[in-house]
Amino acid sequence: MVSHFPYFLASFTWNYGLGMTWLVVPLYAYSKGLSGAEIGVLFSLPSIAQLVINLVGGAYVDRFGGRRIMQASSVLLAAGAAAMPFATGFGTLFAAQLVLVLARATFWPANWSIAAELPGARGVQAGRLNAVSSLGQILGNSSCGFILALGGFGATFAVLSSFAVAALLIGLNSPQKPHAAPAGQSLFGNYRVLIRMPVLFYGVLCAYLSALPFSLSMSFYPLLLQQLGFGEEASGVLLALRAVGGVGAGLIVARFVHTGPGSPWPVIAGAFVSVGVGLQPLFGHWAAVGAFMFALGVGSGLMTIYFQVTMAEIVEPRMRGSAMALGGVGWGTSHLSTPLIMGFLADRYSLAAGFYVLGALSLVVVGLVALLRGWAFAQTKLAA
Repeated sequence: MVSHFPYFLASFTWNYGLGMTWLVVPLYAYSKGLSGAEIGVLFSLPSIAQLVINLVGGAYVDRFGGRRIMQASSVLLAAGAAAMPFATGFGTLFAAQLVLVLARATFWPANWSIAAELPGARGVQAGRLNAVSSLGQILGNSSCGFILALGGFGATFAVLSSFAVAALLIGLNSPQKPHAAPAGQSLFGNYRVLIRMPVLFYGVLCAYLSALPFSLSMSFYPLLLQQLGFGEEASGVLLALRAVGGVGAGLIVARFVHTGPGSPWPVIAGAFVSVGVGLQPLFGHWAAVGAFMFALGVGSGLMTIYFQVTMAEIVEPRMRGSAMALGGVGWGTSHLSTPLIMGFLADRYSLAAGFYVLGALSLVVVGLVALLRGWAFAQTKLAA
C-alpha cells in the first residue's frame, strides 16, 4: 500500500471535498429561497449529464488511463466550488451544481479502475479505497458544519476548492496504466461487448443501492436533520457517521466480500440500506439517528465493494473502465431519481413520506437483486 500512497491520499483528499458538498450545497440552495421541488431539480437534472459523462469518462479511462481522468475531475470540483458563492438564483446555482456533478461523473470510473489494477486481492484493495474515501467524506462532512458556522458560505466553498486543487497535485503520482485498444476499435467499442453481458445490468441494480445513501446525503438528509432539530454542527457530525460505517465495511469486512451467484453480500448490504432509509424519520434522538446513519454507511460500503470486485473480475483489464462506468449508470439513476422523488413528496406530503417511499423502493430492488443473481452470472466467466 505504501508504494501507492499518493493514489490513496489523492482519493482521500478529493472525497474530503465531496463530503463538504453534501452539507453546504443543499443548505446554500435553501438559504437562497429555493423550494423543495426546486432543490430536487437542482440535484436531479444535472444527473442526466452525469449518466452521459460517466460513460464517456469510462471509455477515456480505458484509452488513456485513470490518472488523467482523475486530474480532470479535480479541476472540475475546484471550478464548481469556486463558482458556487457567485450563484444567487436557480439558474446560476444549477450551472455551478452541473460542474460539481461532472466532477463526480468523471472521478468514480477512473478511481475504481485504478484500484482494480493494484496488486493484491481485489476485495482488500477495494476495501482500502472505500475506507480512505469514506474517511475523507467523514472529515469533510463533519468539519463542514463548523467551517460554515464560523466563516459562512464563502469561506466554506473556498476551503472546498482548495482541497480539490490539493487532490489534483497529489494525484500526479498516481498509477497510470492506459490499455491499448484493438486495431480499428472505436472509443466506445468496449460497450458493444459489455452490454451483451447480463451481469452488467445486475451491476446497475447493485450500484443503484450503493448510491442511494449518497444521493440522500447530498440533497435531503441535511434538511431532514434540520427538521428533526439538529443544528449545522450536529448535522455535519451525524452525516459523517454514514461514512464511518463505510470505513468499517472497507477495513473489517472487505476481505470476506466475494462475487458470484451464491454471494449473500448484495442482499445483506441492500437490507442495511433499506432499513436505514425507510425508518430514519421515525426517530429523532441523536443516538438513533446516528445508528441509522452508521447502518447506511455499512450497507453502501459493502455494496460498493461488491460492485467493484464484480466489475473487476468479470471483464478483461482493457475493459474495466468501461465496465465500471456502465455499471455505474446505477449511480446516475439514483442521483437523478432520488432528489426528484424526494422534492415532489416533500412538497406534496412531507419530507418523512419521501424517506418511507424510498425505503420501500430500495427494498423492492433488494428483492430483484436476490432473484436475479443466478440469471446474471449464468453466462459469465470470471476474468483471471
